[in-house]
Amino acid sequence: MRKITNINSGWDFIKDGVAEKVDLPHTWNAVDGQGGADEYYRGRCVYERTIPYFDGRVYLEFCGANTVCEVFVNGIYIGSHENGYSMFRFEITDFIKADEENTLRVIVDNTANEFLYPEMADFTFYGGIYRDVNIISEVAQSHFALLDMSLCGMYITPKADGRVFVKSLIEGSCMGLTKEFVITDAEGNEVAKREVEADKDAVKLFIEEPVLWDATANPYLYTMTARLKKDGEIIDEISDRFGVREFYFDSVKGFFLNGKNVKMKGVSRHQDRWQMGNALTLKEHAEDIELIKEVGANSIRLAHYQHDEKFYDLCDEAGFLVWAEIPVISNFSKKKQAQAKFMLEELIRQNYNHPSIYCWSVANEIGINGAASGLAAGIKELNDIAHALDSTRPTVTAQVTMTSINSKLNEIPDILGYNHYYGWYMQTVEGIDKWLDKFREAKPHLKLSLSEYGAEGMTNLHSANPVQGDYTEEYQAYYHEHYIKAINERDWLWGSYVWNMFDFGSAIRNEGGVKGRNNKGLVTFDRKIKKDAFFVYKAYWSDEKFVHIAGERFVDRPTGEQKIKVYSNCDKVTLTVNGEKTELEGDKIFEFDAVIKEGENVITAKSGKCTHKITVNGTDIPNPDYVLPDGCESFVRNWFSSSDEINPDNLSLNDNLGDILFNSEVQRLAKNHAKITIDKDMPILKPIAKIPLKPISKLATKLGAGEAISMANQFLQTIEKDK
Repeated sequence: MRKITNINSGWDFIKDGVAEKVDLPHTWNAVDGQGGADEYYRGRCVYERTIPYFDGRVYLEFCGANTVCEVFVNGIYIGSHENGYSMFRFEITDFIKADEENTLRVIVDNTANEFLYPEMADFTFYGGIYRDVNIISEVAQSHFALLDMSLCGMYITPKADGRVFVKSLIEGSCMGLTKEFVITDAEGNEVAKREVEADKDAVKLFIEEPVLWDATANPYLYTMTARLKKDGEIIDEISDRFGVREFYFDSVKGFFLNGKNVKMKGVSRHQDRWQMGNALTLKEHAEDIELIKEVGANSIRLAHYQHDEKFYDLCDEAGFLVWAEIPVISNFSKKKQAQAKFMLEELIRQNYNHPSIYCWSVANEIGINGAASGLAAGIKELNDIAHALDSTRPTVTAQVTMTSINSKLNEIPDILGYNHYYGWYMQTVEGIDKWLDKFREAKPHLKLSLSEYGAEGMTNLHSANPVQGDYTEEYQAYYHEHYIKAINERDWLWGSYVWNMFDFGSAIRNEGGVKGRNNKGLVTFDRKIKKDAFFVYKAYWSDEKFVHIAGERFVDRPTGEQKIKVYSNCDKVTLTVNGEKTELEGDKIFEFDAVIKEGENVITAKSGKCTHKITVNGTDIPNPDYVLPDGCESFVRNWFSSSDEINPDNLSLNDNLGDILFNSEVQRLAKNHAKITIDKDMPILKPIAKIPLKPISKLATKLGAGEAISMANQFLQTIEKDK
């Protein structure tokens, strides 16, 4: 019978010739990959340790090593793996010796590679063996597959009527062997059983009156145990959990689970954490799950790669509906297509049995740098592979905001997502309403979700009058107040995903006064502070009664009359400011008129047994720590670089100079952020208004300014033309 031994402890880690002792999980970019250096280290590092001799057939199992991993046992090359986010195994039976210490050497390399995804994206590509490493030993000569990319060599397909189909693969001879399959319920009671010849790949069992896996309402799990027998004796055994459920998408009403209409109330999640990078343990994964439960979400987009098996398990148990994806992101390349197909196959084979997963995403924002050669054909190929590997789940892609509504890319997947940041990178928050209605009118047959949206919010930056681009916690909350209403007003929009549940590492960023971080999280990178925006969603999504006064960290406030916001899922809230009580009935967002006096002010919100109290200091002297310091980026328009696909409804370098200068949105931006007023009647502007920019941009490109021209065009493509 197989035995699993964890070997996370006692490794020698060598970087640039310097060795240190480490335990796994480990990444060498926990600090520099989060702004701790001008550049984070991307290169080759070595992990070494000794391992004892094991009986039977022996396998090494790596649950995650980024990006390229080469394995040696006793100096002999065993194999390599080129996917930084999946589990992989090598058999080492013939390379370990019984009479001496065995040396395991692992070389991991996170250097940028033109043949591998991801190459360019808004997150840090942490290097290291950042998940568990195990040795699977005492494996029989014939056994359930360990080398077919799957988790356990068994693929379970349940149907809502109780039928359960299971496919399994045997490595080794099946001669004289049988396979026994047993299903037990959540209480451990046997509910189905069948034994067949070992060479029979597909088997059907039946559960009478099955309990459905019903997302967060009732995430009920069954266990399938498979036993390989010889002369009635068990020689190998595996097990995995599964859930019985059925679902479908409708272009009018959205998502249906077990016959009930369910709106996907989602958050996105990256796998890293402050000062830990991606080297997380079960403790951190479980803490993330509890925070997502608290906000009231029922769905998680696991961006932008395969996550730890532990996290998928936790999602099964909690009932979260999971969007799973591969890191085919930003820049499409034919050179990377072979690896993309490999990553997709690993994702699906290893996670097929998880009831939480409802779709396979084959690409994210793949059009950022335009319509690269072979883009549509490459995405369609991945889409077809996903269908071939799993006919039970739909495919999805997340399109970048500038992808035309009429793009042929939108017709490839079964369901669709768009990433939009109206009110942060472009235009105002009202832009999302206009775009959604425009999309619906143009493409009513497509099944759309809002796969990303968000705004940066710094817990140390505050304003009584927040504005777009100021990075304040108050503007972030205002932004999400608008978006959640827009989402809820459109039943046909099957779901949405806040970007992001948690702040995360992004070494390419330097904004908001912080290097190496994307600050769009509802919760801080260290998971210690829930921002005000967190409570906006808790008010709309959670059944747990609460009240929360916005601006708890906005301690030094101007004196006089001002608005105090309270987020709550209660019907009625009483606010007390310095002893003066006001009661309001409302829906999620309660806005009170109050007077802040000079000095200490005690503010209390109460509804039933729910109470929240804060203390603020009234002062007419602005706190300089609440605004971005000099020299910091104060407004990030759009970090996307270029796009060759022009949306004719938006501005571009194909327009005349006057069309751009006199556009109402351009004028607003110029006034608010550059402090420039553009007057159509200015004498200097009239003669140049009709100048076409296309010939000028072509000339500039020939003279070596192509990148700047592309960025300028991308900027303009985020601005809608005046009607």
